[in-house]
Amino acid sequence: MTASTRRRRLAVLLTAVALGAVTACTSSGGAVPDSGGSANQEQSLLDRAPVASDADLATSPAAQAIKQRGQILIGSQLDTPLLSQQNPTTGQTEGFDAILGRLLAKYILGQPNVKIVNSTSQIREALLQNNTVDVVLHTYSITPARAEKVSFAGPYFVSGPAIMARKGDTSVTKPQDLKGKRVLAVTNSTGSAMVQQYEPAQVITLSTNSECVTALEQGRGDAYVNDLTQLAGNAQTNDKVQIVSGTFGQDPYGIGIHHGDETFKRFVNTWLEKIQAAGLWQEAYKETLGTVIPGDAPVPPKTGSVPGS
Repeated sequence: MTASTRRRRLAVLLTAVALGAVTACTSSGGAVPDSGGSANQEQSLLDRAPVASDADLATSPAAQAIKQRGQILIGSQLDTPLLSQQNPTTGQTEGFDAILGRLLAKYILGQPNVKIVNSTSQIREALLQNNTVDVVLHTYSITPARAEKVSFAGPYFVSGPAIMARKGDTSVTKPQDLKGKRVLAVTNSTGSAMVQQYEPAQVITLSTNSECVTALEQGRGDAYVNDLTQLAGNAQTNDKVQIVSGTFGQDPYGIGIHHGDETFKRFVNTWLEKIQAAGLWQEAYKETLGTVIPGDAPVPPKTGSVPGS
């Protein structure tokens, strides 16, 4: 599939979602359109999603508190194509992480009622620690250092860092080419730490993915290092940038929860295993990241399979 074909398909997808959602929104963050091709696909997925029994909920005080509130508070971002991006027309967040968030809400509440709390890499630990959010579900790489501050359910996906450059720039095509270059990275991301071993002239950290892309376009950096999933979204929607390397290393994404809450961790892991066994995880992938990344949906990672999870 060519880049132009992918872009046309994404445009059709977004248009279908927008048109459907304009006439059929339900609630903030958890709105689910009831018409349109992609919207119908997600509605079908939600209709088949599991709902926790009273006995399941009784195992986790955190889940019971969310149920009583009637809404789950999810730390995420609104500017990451294919993962979690807000549709400016509908207000709906779209992407792989966004769909998983609604599936988790359906499991706890019986309906996909989600409130997204915009969470940058710098503040997501604090948002969990001060109970501003129930979970952080957005490209949150599991590391031993982070696991000392928060607990992680999952991993729910395995990505890996890759390199983005301006379109046509071939000066950086592999990690070793970063030596002596100005490298952009999101603050507190695993990419910002990983690039140090390649001896860049400078690592320029910015708060968000979109700020890094803008800085790359403006020539304030020579390359941008982030997870392949995030770079794929950028490449899909921006003709001025391109992915120039494969992944180097692995980033297992976890669902951040309050530190030490083992009952909620088991509860979320059980939900993950249920949607994976039912094929819902794979369908969510195909509707989002799978529209850009070639091949079948990957095998979901096993919960608890990496240090810190």
